[in-house]
Amino acid sequence: MTSYDVDLIPLETVHSDITVVGGGLAGVCAALAAARQGMRVSLVQNRPVLGGNSSSEVRVWVCGATAHGVQHYARETGIMGELFVENQFTNPEGNPYYWDLVLLEAVRAESGIELFLNTDVRDVEAEGPLENRQIRSVSGWQMGSERRLQFRSTMYIDASGDGLVGFLAGARYRTGRESREEYQESWAPVSADAETLGSTILFYVKDVGYPVKYVPPSFARDITETSIPTLRDIHKGANGCDYWWIEWGGDRDVVAHNEEIRDELQAAIYGIWDYLKNSGKFDADNLTLEWIGAVPGKREYRRFLGDHVLTQHDVLDQTPFEDRVAFGGWSIDLHPPGGMYATEKGSRHWHPDGNYHIPLRSLYSQNVSNMWMAGRNISATHVAFGSTRVMATCGVIGEAAGLGAALSAQQGCTPRELASEHLDEVRRAIVRTDASVLGVRHDDPTDHALAARITATSQLTGLGASASSGRWELISSLGVVVPVDPALEGIELLIDAERDTELTVDVHEVGRPQNYVPHAQVAGVCVQVTAGTAQWITVPVRWQPSTPQNAFLVLHANSHIAVHTSPGPLPGVVALTYRELSNEEPYTEQWRAWKQVLHRTAPCLRLATATGAFAAEKAVGGYSRPWAGPQMWISEPLTEDPEPQLHLAWDPVVSIGEVAVIFDDDLDEDLINLHHHRTPFDVLPTLVSDYRIEVVDEAGTSTVIADVTANRMRHRRHRLPQPVAATSLRLVVTGTNGVPQARVVSLRAWAAEE
Repeated sequence: MTSYDVDLIPLETVHSDITVVGGGLAGVCAALAAARQGMRVSLVQNRPVLGGNSSSEVRVWVCGATAHGVQHYARETGIMGELFVENQFTNPEGNPYYWDLVLLEAVRAESGIELFLNTDVRDVEAEGPLENRQIRSVSGWQMGSERRLQFRSTMYIDASGDGLVGFLAGARYRTGRESREEYQESWAPVSADAETLGSTILFYVKDVGYPVKYVPPSFARDITETSIPTLRDIHKGANGCDYWWIEWGGDRDVVAHNEEIRDELQAAIYGIWDYLKNSGKFDADNLTLEWIGAVPGKREYRRFLGDHVLTQHDVLDQTPFEDRVAFGGWSIDLHPPGGMYATEKGSRHWHPDGNYHIPLRSLYSQNVSNMWMAGRNISATHVAFGSTRVMATCGVIGEAAGLGAALSAQQGCTPRELASEHLDEVRRAIVRTDASVLGVRHDDPTDHALAARITATSQLTGLGASASSGRWELISSLGVVVPVDPALEGIELLIDAERDTELTVDVHEVGRPQNYVPHAQVAGVCVQVTAGTAQWITVPVRWQPSTPQNAFLVLHANSHIAVHTSPGPLPGVVALTYRELSNEEPYTEQWRAWKQVLHRTAPCLRLATATGAFAAEKAVGGYSRPWAGPQMWISEPLTEDPEPQLHLAWDPVVSIGEVAVIFDDDLDEDLINLHHHRTPFDVLPTLVSDYRIEVVDEAGTSTVIADVTANRMRHRRHRLPQPVAATSLRLVVTGTNGVPQARVVSLRAWAAEE
């Protein structure tokens, strides 16, 4: 018998600028970001589909900074935002296979990406001393095709989840939990240990309309002998991520014991299904098991060390890093190492007051000079990782890492040098791509719009809603966030009062520009109210902050008063209900709107004076997402201004090579890939649907450079075939996807490339 070595198969070398290992959301976003910067990218994925834990193989919800509606105006923009919005249109039912297609089509649309599916990385060639390692190549085996592949690049991005590339390259990393003393984290254990969050396998059921029997396999767990029936939520209508708590392996090495963990998770699922079907406690005769995962969805393993380690304090204090390149907002969400068999709750949560920042220095290795990290393996403590690990946040981290890797390759510098010497270039690249970053001002001098005279045919100055579609009983306090620009000079409310009484209204500042919770009281008033229905009352609360910002109004509980509600939301206005916290949940949110009747509506209110929150100037420079206010231009209703326009004018002329527009895609609407909750519209109503862009040259000739109908995207870039020497530019809006006004977040006129 003759034996042959695999080395007889020729080694194929693939050359690119950047190699991304891992095709989860972090890797997909990293590859797309780098390719859009002109890089040649190899995207290497060891599974047959993209998406990682979000794919049809595992089917985990893509959660992110919105925290299921706890954080406001927090949905991701950039590439992750594009994927959410596209999925909402093409996949309104939340089909996991259609989500696979959204990711695959996005990658295939980028000519700079070469995709290698079913390719398992097995070797990393790296050299240099421990303090300054450098990756020379990454090699692997493409299953099915029997190809040996070697990837050579200038930069490498480890988006593998478990951190295999960095481990083989000698990058410093941590696993398990740090001690409380190391970073002074109150949620860390007293002593460091090796425990992590566990892995999960999910399952789906369906009603077939007739009785179906179920004979459990011999290895199914008898869950009546565990704490599961009493401590975990089992009900016949549950599917997929409703069973997020089917988790195990946190007290083991989730890589070394991956097979054991998978077997235990499947045994538990078959036992849970047996309990549902055969215990007689559920009406489950017509239910059958439709799908069960075969791949454990891992939560945690290696966390590489960068030049900054993100901590609990950075998350909760919302540390405003100078080199911030991404953000998160999910709670610090930690699970017991015993997972589903633990005798404590399946998770505990500590929500920051708003979105927090993630620095560039946490996205590259401190000792491997050409390695970036993206996803759940970034430089963070176990406690901070409890928030950064969710997939939409991993996606925005991936985009930042992809941008960083591309800029490093272009500048010929290390990631550390990029973070210390080229921050302006990083910020401007992030702003230009509309990536997910908070509080980074658009100041790029290559955008001629920043030097233009800005006018509009109209702007919304009266913020209010008069039409009533319902009532909200003030049994508990009601919070209302309104933009204040330049001052709050009182409000009017439409209310019912069943008897003579009084209404107390306080005004609070929110503390940080991205927060929507009360921080410190700045004003308050008590108003006498007479009995009556549908009456407008004046509430003379006044506040003039030093700069425009949001105000948090608290309408104190009064069971004799009901506030009328509008049939739709108001721009920049958020309504929140209040609840008392139990002693068991002191770290969860008090104020929230999610799943309440106030979602997508607002109290019937009117600001007493005109607001400047929606001026034309808001659409040029500034910020490309809400930050101390809505940060957009909004026209008067189309009934009054049928074709609202934004005008930019220059003297002298400027050479324009690209015009870009960012429209309002309602970042307070919480989208999700598999529709844990449903958003009722395929296209976000706030988006402009029809528009044209006209440029006037030196001779006074007006040319239409874009004429778009049926738009459903937030960020539209229109590259001109030839640069235009322009004296003015006009954006004309001729239709929206539902809202009554034109809404534009940013209008940009980029200089022609030299």
